[in-house]
Amino acid sequence: MKTFVQRSLQSVIASQLNSNKVILLVGARRVGKTVLMNQLADSYEGSTLLLNGDDISTAELLNDRRVSSYKRWLGDTKLLLIDEAQVIPDVGRSLKLLIDSFPTLTIFATGSSAFDLANRAGEPLVGRQLTYTLYPLAQLELSTTETFLQTRDHFTDRLIFGSYPDVVQMDDINDRIDYLKGMVSSYLLKDILLFEQVRNAHKMLQLLQLIAYQTGSEVSTDELSRQLQIDRNTVVRYLDLFTKVFILFRLGGYSSNLRKEVTKSSKWYFFDNGIRNALINNFSLPAQRNDMGALWENYLVSERLKRNGYLRSQAIPYFWRTYDQQELDWVEETNGQLSAFEMKWNTNRVRFPKAFQTAYPDASLSVVNPDNYLDFIT
Repeated sequence: MKTFVQRSLQSVIASQLNSNKVILLVGARRVGKTVLMNQLADSYEGSTLLLNGDDISTAELLNDRRVSSYKRWLGDTKLLLIDEAQVIPDVGRSLKLLIDSFPTLTIFATGSSAFDLANRAGEPLVGRQLTYTLYPLAQLELSTTETFLQTRDHFTDRLIFGSYPDVVQMDDINDRIDYLKGMVSSYLLKDILLFEQVRNAHKMLQLLQLIAYQTGSEVSTDELSRQLQIDRNTVVRYLDLFTKVFILFRLGGYSSNLRKEVTKSSKWYFFDNGIRNALINNFSLPAQRNDMGALWENYLVSERLKRNGYLRSQAIPYFWRTYDQQELDWVEETNGQLSAFEMKWNTNRVRFPKAFQTAYPDASLSVVNPDNYLDFIT
């Protein structure tokens, strides 16, 4: 499938390009941040200047924090674009001085690690920045370029290979597998290893593999610590770093303080199914797998996360379980209203937990299966 897919954030960010703010676009490597930046620059009607954070001269320009120096190279620029801004030392101070000194300037900066770009730029820019997250392609976006029948034809591919833009454009299965394995080995941990100076990269990969095998299940950091033979605090730190480079995201348990509800446990999901499958080296078709329930659940919750993010939904997601093993896969709270979903790969009849219905009689209850999943994610 080789086609142009317009990103949901394009029009949102375009509307802010004359705001005299710093617009931060964060997301995993290879999700299309640079492509989106170039598209926005091409369509912008004012004067633009594009800098690359990987170029040492960019750091030299920004770190010479004199307004006269900035004015010399900015000229009449109205939109300053900085790609890979997370590698620029002390970038936040430079951006603040720029945005404070030039009232007609807007800055658009991209970075592949939220913990570095947002944190470095965030503290001095309170009230002067807008932060957006770009994910691998969402079905919400893909649906604008394909028919229902085309979506159905690509359904299995997206479950197995995920939706990184490059992967979606590839026709050959072996090319997709090689790409995803290369992502795991070369790119996913790059920001962590660069900025956090983590020494045990092999332990980090082992941790990701353990999470991959436990997708959709509650995860015990104590058990992970024992399996990896590393300190529990190190496990917690690694998990936090994985969220900040957009590999994993956490789901906590919902409770209205009923004593029997589980709230301290966590579930962990991957932002992309292809990355999850590359970690465990399993690209088999659904009929040949014994983990389709977990794979299906990961696909749905990651797509729902993208959907809610792009539609700017106020829903807060959770899972729900009691100590006697009654559970629901996904619960959203929106302005005090609960919506609960059970995700089933097989379309058999589902019984919703009586404890949940008793505790939350006004909550809506739905089953998400291969027949109706598009309603849930688009």
